[in-house]
Amino acid sequence: MRKLIVQEMVSLDGYFAGLQGEIDWHQADEDYVSYAKSFLQSVDLLLFGRVTYELMAAFWPLAKHELASIMNEREKIVFSKSLTAAHWPHTRLVPEDACEEVARLKGEAGQDIAVLGSGSLASSLLRAGLVDEIQLTVVPIVLGRGIPLFRDIREPALLQLVHSESYPSGNVLLHYHVNRGLSNGA
Repeated sequence: MRKLIVQEMVSLDGYFAGLQGEIDWHQADEDYVSYAKSFLQSVDLLLFGRVTYELMAAFWPLAKHELASIMNEREKIVFSKSLTAAHWPHTRLVPEDACEEVARLKGEAGQDIAVLGSGSLASSLLRAGLVDEIQLTVVPIVLGRGIPLFRDIREPALLQLVHSESYPSGNVLLHYHVNRGLSNGA
């Protein structure tokens, strides 16, 4: 079965975007870009909510960044009830329930699946017990306010740290496995 990996950049105080959705505080050095490239090569399907999709689709198709070819070649699904067309190559829209579709996709053959950005989608999939791993990159900035990554989580999600790595930029990657059915005392 394919794994579902949530990959996010967050501020030290837990926000994945500013109040207006801005992410201009994200930073990446050569070592981090190397990690990102390796990560993207390990998945063959990217999942987005509408807001993140619109942000990414406005940037990556025209980008000259070394990650652009990988981002543009990957299959992408956008979960949205309001979008009527997707113009980024290899993208399809799914207006139906994300949890049902992701559960089905995890059972298909292929490489792992990644959610990039898309905080609402990531939260819904975590609540539904569909997330297998979370890879958080903590950026060395305190925003003070913004959009928190995981909203509306009703039950704690117990995580097990499987890897951590720091980068010259000050970014710290925290790679967690999601432990299902375990209490904090387990």
